[in-house]
Amino acid sequence: MNPRQLAGRFIYRAYHAPVGAVQKFFSAGGPFEQRRTEQGRTAMEAAAHHLPLLPTPSDSAPVTLHLLTGRRYWYQTAFCLWSFAHAAQRPLAPVLLDDGTLTPEFSDPILRLFPATTILTSAEIEARLDAALPEKNFPSLRQRRREFPLLRKLTDPHAGLIGWRLLIDSDLLFFRRPDALLAWLDHPTQPLRAEDLANAYGYPLALLAEVAGQPVPERVNTGLLGLRSDDINWSRFEYACHTLLARGGPQYYQEQALAAVLLAGRTCTVPPPADYVLCPKPPESHACRAVMHHYVADSKRWYFQTNWRRFTSPTK
Repeated sequence: MNPRQLAGRFIYRAYHAPVGAVQKFFSAGGPFEQRRTEQGRTAMEAAAHHLPLLPTPSDSAPVTLHLLTGRRYWYQTAFCLWSFAHAAQRPLAPVLLDDGTLTPEFSDPILRLFPATTILTSAEIEARLDAALPEKNFPSLRQRRREFPLLRKLTDPHAGLIGWRLLIDSDLLFFRRPDALLAWLDHPTQPLRAEDLANAYGYPLALLAEVAGQPVPERVNTGLLGLRSDDINWSRFEYACHTLLARGGPQYYQEQALAAVLLAGRTCTVPPPADYVLCPKPPESHACRAVMHHYVADSKRWYFQTNWRRFTSPTK
């Protein structure tokens, strides 16, 4: 690790991490609300074991969604997939990317709901990465993937494979038919990506443009990311990862920065703002009028306290 990387890590641990923890405490509503949120999270995990089986439409092709999941997130994955299937009225054939903790205890409840699920174990993924991205040729990508699990959203679904794939985060809930996503899934012709509230890259746009060789798209969010695996130039990706680490140190949002570099100069499908609501706040966090919510940051309280319950109560 070079001096810039060491300095970046020290600043993060000494300043950004504690400041972020204090901000998170207050944005989450204080101790009472945090306790309610944790109680809701526990109840959501228990309820995921009892989600009802959905009727399987026989007149439409199955939809394949890719999700990175494991012990900490399996129940969110279950609710995400269930709400998508319920809203879309399409059969699902999900692909779960094991983060190394997806034992049968956590995968079986999802397989009960969606028997056509494919599970790519962490050993299978590692073997594919060793073949497609050997460490001697891709040292920055492989090391950063070990240190920074979010980078797996870019490497694990795509390295060594061909064809289009849509990776979605598990902390999404779907309330209306996701027509934009279904249209893309049925006939993908260009990348798809979500829109962030602001640029969350951790690196200056000028540096990203220098690495990409052209301006990068702004406000890329990887909560929804549809790419064609064989379009990715992994040598360029290694260069980008190495250069960002050398010039700007490790950053929490590095996978979004790398996604922006990857999408530079590309026309992308972006779900309409009325469809995809990132970090919903009142009144939308209560009304749920959008097609989907992505519950990040302080919106987790609405996710865990109330909104998953909409899929377990027949009156909602």
